[in-house]
Amino acid sequence: MAFVLNVPEIPEDSSSQEPSPYDEDEVHDSFHQLIREQSQWVAAAGPETAGPEAGLELMEREPGAGTPGAPGGGHQSDLGPGGAPAYSAATLRILANMPSRTIGRSRGAIISQYYNRTIRLRRRSSRPLLSAMGRSARPSLRSHDLELDPMAYQEEEKRSLLVRELQGLTGAQRDHMLRRMPLSLAEKRCLREASETARETWRGQQGRRGVWSCCSQFKYGCVLALHNLGLGLLSGLHALTPWRYALKRIGGQFGSSVLSYFLFLKTLLAFNALLLLPLLAFIVGVQAAFPPSPPHPTPAFTGLELLTGGGYFTHTVMYYGYYSNTTLNQQCAPPLDGNQCTRGEGGLPYNMPLAYLFTMGVAFFITCITLVYSMSHSFGESYRVGSTSGIHAITVFCSWDYKVTQRWASRLQQNNLRTQLKELLAEWQLRLVPRSMWGQLKRVAVLGLVWLLCLGTTMGCAMAVYTFSELMIQKVATSQEAALLTLPLVVSLINLVAPYLYRGLAALERHESPVLEVYVAICRNLILKMVILGILCYHWLGRRVRALKGQCWEDFVGQELYRFMVMDFIFMLVDTLFGELVWRLISEKKLKRRQKPEFDIARNVLDLIYGQTLTWLGVLFSPLLPAMQILKLLLLFYIKKTSLMANCQAPRRPWLASHMSTVFMTLLCFPSFLGAAVFLRYAVWQVKPSSMCGPFQTLDTMYEAGKVWVRRLEGAGPRVSWLSWVHHYLLENTFFIFLVSALLLAVIYLNIQVVKGQRKVICLLKEQISNEGEDKIFLINKLHSIYEKKERSSAPAQIRDAQETL
Repeated sequence: MAFVLNVPEIPEDSSSQEPSPYDEDEVHDSFHQLIREQSQWVAAAGPETAGPEAGLELMEREPGAGTPGAPGGGHQSDLGPGGAPAYSAATLRILANMPSRTIGRSRGAIISQYYNRTIRLRRRSSRPLLSAMGRSARPSLRSHDLELDPMAYQEEEKRSLLVRELQGLTGAQRDHMLRRMPLSLAEKRCLREASETARETWRGQQGRRGVWSCCSQFKYGCVLALHNLGLGLLSGLHALTPWRYALKRIGGQFGSSVLSYFLFLKTLLAFNALLLLPLLAFIVGVQAAFPPSPPHPTPAFTGLELLTGGGYFTHTVMYYGYYSNTTLNQQCAPPLDGNQCTRGEGGLPYNMPLAYLFTMGVAFFITCITLVYSMSHSFGESYRVGSTSGIHAITVFCSWDYKVTQRWASRLQQNNLRTQLKELLAEWQLRLVPRSMWGQLKRVAVLGLVWLLCLGTTMGCAMAVYTFSELMIQKVATSQEAALLTLPLVVSLINLVAPYLYRGLAALERHESPVLEVYVAICRNLILKMVILGILCYHWLGRRVRALKGQCWEDFVGQELYRFMVMDFIFMLVDTLFGELVWRLISEKKLKRRQKPEFDIARNVLDLIYGQTLTWLGVLFSPLLPAMQILKLLLLFYIKKTSLMANCQAPRRPWLASHMSTVFMTLLCFPSFLGAAVFLRYAVWQVKPSSMCGPFQTLDTMYEAGKVWVRRLEGAGPRVSWLSWVHHYLLENTFFIFLVSALLLAVIYLNIQVVKGQRKVICLLKEQISNEGEDKIFLINKLHSIYEKKERSSAPAQIRDAQETL
């Protein structure tokens, strides 16, 4: 027999309101009464009344066959305010009694819910399989209607059942269950006291009276001390996060686009620290502990070395030429035939050439792995797909941190939420306006003209750098340290002026999207800087090596890169002073405008990538160059932050920088790090080292130091022969290098595919949720139509009964 819900309408006055789901007693009463009435009606109806018309069919009717809401049907749902269907009072009672409407709002429902959970937790290990139980002993769904009847099982009885089940749990399980209950602390305390056994109650009373044993006092004292120590360490580590408050303030006032620059600067700081640590431990620190005898008297410090990097710094651990080519801490007489020093008796067997080569290789390999991991992680974070249709409501109603109590923290959080909403609304309102054919042709012509001008400017700057570098080789001697600042000065000036020219030309393009405008500016500045660095690499390893025969060309290249870093930092300060501070003063004092300059994200980010590339290019010739880069980044952070707060304004067109970190890491990995790795690979494998200085002065190439070591291992005995096998098949074999590169690229590709798969799964889940919502609406409409049909069929019978009674 088909079961049909028979819910008679209860007459109500026009002034009465619909039952609220917050009224627990009325909800439970009405639902229990509904079930009792349905059971009586089914028992009295008999099997003869069961038909296809009386059953609740979970199938959509054909149009015109009585589908709720369908035109021409037998029933059409009434529409309430806002177009929503207006359901009857009985339907609203059922809806009000749904678990989603009761759990979390009533204390009785919470106790009943956790009583069932406690039973499952206590009987999980000892419960037999359902197949092994008899049919009469199996759980029945009929017992669940008892929980819906507040007259049969009141709250106190449920509470006593919960306490009885809690007593059967262990102390840890009981505490965990009580901690997860969404009840007040007073209710949890009462449940804990009621669920304690007699022994536990006696222990608690003895503890409150102070009759604790020494072991108990010591144990609980240690536990509390360790707990407080852990909390203190966690809070200390959280407070030691570098620039935590400053980054929050920048993000709240200027948005995620400007914040991405400072986060990228922080990432570069971590990369340089990771690169510097092995160099300090295995190269700089060891050589400083065993300094070689200086071949020439050390010049006095004049102060010009801070700009040129030469003079006094030349004979320190700052540069390649200071490091010896001997096994450290061994007696060695000056060689007569120009060969390496012979090994003395005793001492520390530390081969400096081998340590120099392998430490550089390991440091670069660690940097490569970290870069690939950071790029993959950044890609997964920034391209994580979520529904953006409700993100505005989530940001408004669910983003506030109610633990914030201080005024400055709440103001900071308000600014952050306001800026985040601006970015979300700007992204939502961004729509590409359709253009006519003439407008599209005009736009393509403007874009082509601007790109031609930008590429022509880049080629002109490259030719100027190449010509000036050739002039420096011919006219300026290496001893004229002040004159050697000319080439870094010219290159830094080009890097300062060209981005402003690109920015002026970009105003002709009039991009609708600010994100596209930033990406185009990054692309143009990247082309300029990579072309200039390519010409400089040819200048250092091609022209300078041939021009400095008989001299220590490695020291000169290291000093040249030091000069480029110093000049780049100076010109960044000049740009901050005149491009932001002076322009703000002119705008406020002379032009009488309150408009401040905006922070140029593209140019500043490319400046960071350019400086990091210089560091990677010069670390082989100056092992302490990462330390200089760390100092530069620290100063740059505070200078840029101060200038940003005082001289800049938030972007006039806010935009959400959801993918900027991924773009920055990609540019840092592929053009920057890959180019520096190719440069250093050519210097190690192809260029002959100087015969006057450095750890490789007696070898044809730097890589030959590894071959010399392998030959010594082969003659040392069979116990270390496996090291020579590792060197031959893993380091000298190009297949292994290509395999490692392919694996790194495969990791990136697989991570991209995983993110794409997550996108598809999220889309399918959202579609499934939408379909389930439509199914619920369909079922509710079916119930509503059945209620009204039954009411109409029972109305004449009630009238006849009334007439017979009269």
